Amino acid sequence: MARRDDDSELEARRILDRVEKESSADASLIGRGTDRLRSHLSAGDVDQTDRIEVWGTRVGRTIGFLITLAIIGWLLLYLLGG
Repeated sequence: MARRDDDSELEARRILDRVEKESSADASLIGRGTDRLRSHLSAGDVDQTDRIEVWGTRVGRTIGFLITLAIIGWLLLYLLGG
């Protein structure tokens, strides 16, 4: 009977540890989103041996991101000020 209690306690601890990891700031929706954005802008998905492709992708994605932010900002100013 003691063996069964030990197994149940170990399983409960594993479950609690997993819940704690999943509910931490790194696993939150915002944390995952910022990690994905950082990976996307740093060209983590292109061939890392070709430096020109890496830097071109980084520059292009950063410019695209900034243009998107500018359009969103303009839209908000237009809607709120107009």
